[in-house]
Amino acid sequence: MNSNYLNPRDIDFYLYEFLDTEALLGRPRYSDHSREIFDATLNGAQNIAEKYYANHYSKGDDNEPTFDGSNVTMIPETQVAWDVAAEFGLMAAHHDASEGGLQLPEIICKAASAYIQAANCASSGYYIVTASAGNLVRNFGSKIQKEQFLHPMMDGRFAGTMALSEPAQGSALADIKTSATRQSDGSYRIRGQKIYITNGDHNLTENIIHMVLAKIEGAPPGVRGISLFIVPKVLVNEDGSLGERNDVALAGLLHKMGNRTATSTVLHFGENEGAVGYLVGEP
Repeated sequence: MNSNYLNPRDIDFYLYEFLDTEALLGRPRYSDHSREIFDATLNGAQNIAEKYYANHYSKGDDNEPTFDGSNVTMIPETQVAWDVAAEFGLMAAHHDASEGGLQLPEIICKAASAYIQAANCASSGYYIVTASAGNLVRNFGSKIQKEQFLHPMMDGRFAGTMALSEPAQGSALADIKTSATRQSDGSYRIRGQKIYITNGDHNLTENIIHMVLAKIEGAPPGVRGISLFIVPKVLVNEDGSLGERNDVALAGLLHKMGNRTATSTVLHFGENEGAVGYLVGEP
């Protein structure tokens, strides 16, 4: 298949001649796979890129998402692209088979995502950031956190974000002001504002899982005092069903010169009772 975005011959050269990716098949983790499975994954990603992502690259820039004070609206092609990517398994491709993933080598996953990024870097960000947020939960989250938040992100029902920057902080993470107050049930109440949060609000999924940097009250100064929290847009019940809306509010969308299909947001955490958050790993 020819491509207007990446040269498949270049991809084959890098994967199989320069890097000898087939040698990974000799490792126990990938022994159930084959070169044919690798190629099918890449061909599928290329087809998705050209059919469902490239078709709205320009349209997305001409029609950036809007916010009416309650809901974010975006072009319908973005939803279709998300659904197809989720069904194909892009958010779960590198996870263990025992977790519901495809257990593909990271290099194959990255090559597959390269096709989609090349076709539409803006829309591709929704699944790429979600996969990244899922990696944090997978590697540092508890069993309960994985069941409640990781699995729905893997199948595309939930999206994810990285909520780091703040209005007065710039690039100095040590200066963040977002606070976390521990509750008697072990959860935390998060209060603060985050800015430039890519994909911070949208209508593509049932829920959005914010990975938020905050400082627990009494924590040491500087970066040593920063902890990571899961803060869902909508609270998740123990049985996995959705509960009440969390105290997370979209203050507005930021306008950009390009890459407009991906929302850039200002988020308020804890304007009322405090946003419910869950510590990931150790403080």
